[in-house]
Amino acid sequence: MKNCLSTLSIPLVTLLILTSCGGDNKQAQQGPPPAPAVSVVEATTGSAVYYDEYPATVTPLNEVQIFPQVSGYISDIFFQEGQVVSKGQKLYEIDKQQYQAAYDEAVANVNVAEANLNRAQKDADRYETLAKQDAIARQVVDNAEAALQSAKMQLAAAKANVSRVATSLNYATIKAPLTGTIGISQVKLGAAVSPGQTLLNTISAEDPIAVDIAVDETDIPRFVRFQNRKHNDSTFVFVLPDGTAYKASGRIAIIDRAVDPQTGTLKIRLVFNNKQKMLKSGMNGNVRVLNSESGQRLLIPYKAVTEQMSEYFVYVLGDSSKVSQRKVQLGNRIGANVIVKEGVREGDKIVTEGIQKLREGAVVKVADGAGAPQSTSSAAAPSATGQTR
Repeated sequence: MKNCLSTLSIPLVTLLILTSCGGDNKQAQQGPPPAPAVSVVEATTGSAVYYDEYPATVTPLNEVQIFPQVSGYISDIFFQEGQVVSKGQKLYEIDKQQYQAAYDEAVANVNVAEANLNRAQKDADRYETLAKQDAIARQVVDNAEAALQSAKMQLAAAKANVSRVATSLNYATIKAPLTGTIGISQVKLGAAVSPGQTLLNTISAEDPIAVDIAVDETDIPRFVRFQNRKHNDSTFVFVLPDGTAYKASGRIAIIDRAVDPQTGTLKIRLVFNNKQKMLKSGMNGNVRVLNSESGQRLLIPYKAVTEQMSEYFVYVLGDSSKVSQRKVQLGNRIGANVIVKEGVREGDKIVTEGIQKLREGAVVKVADGAGAPQSTSSAAAPSATGQTR
């Protein structure tokens, strides 16, 4: 029985050895895995024009809310809503019958006071003459002079009353305090209005018009430099709510006097021409400010960058078709490209495709079609908040 088992085990061991040897030969024939195929581009210097972007609000340089200064009923409206009105132009009229009657009465009282003054003046003159002749008691002369002074005061009071009621009569006709665009009327004909309480309308100057932005206090020196020099038309660009750029260029009009201690920001007021009336008060948009670092910068495709623990890396092709991983410091994105501040040099070959297969020191095969980063223009994408990465 033992001899039979021995006889069977010899062929089995031999088979296992042969199988093992055959597997080693197959692996030897396969060799190392093929080098991963990658695409590379050269890091090149190109034009990098980009903007910092700030939320903005359109506001008129001059705006007035119109309230009545006397009470009554609106008896007439002299303008078309939305039109440009001139300073001094009639806008509303409040029923002025009561104010006209009060004025007429005040004028009549002035006439009465003038007549009384004239009589008192004559009495005083006559009594003064008689007193010089010692033909009248001194007390009568004193009474006449007192009556004359009283008549003068009554006339002055009557004239002051005329001025008062004339002012109310004038206020019954409401005129434009400035030249600008008038809005939709808040009252209709026949509406009762009260002084200082009923808003009638609003007039705002629309050309030029202001755009306010809030900048971080660290940006103040930069905007002071903008204010003190002649900047070109592309320095300040207002982006409309639909994302299109407003055609007219802006300039700094006012830098506010103080930083808001709650937010650490400072208000900057820009001025834009608005002949087409496209910018309206209260409109929200963004202002793109030309970044001072714009110019010739080293660019690589953004897709070549990988992020690890909030740090950025690229693979650079070196000698013997080996790649090495380099840490880079990035600037703003410019379209499909990104500015590289540190980590690579012009002419370095940067891997853009096949990055996920790579490791430090890996040997790669470069695919055809390697090139340079795409060219950029002034229409490049702005930075999100004015901060470079």
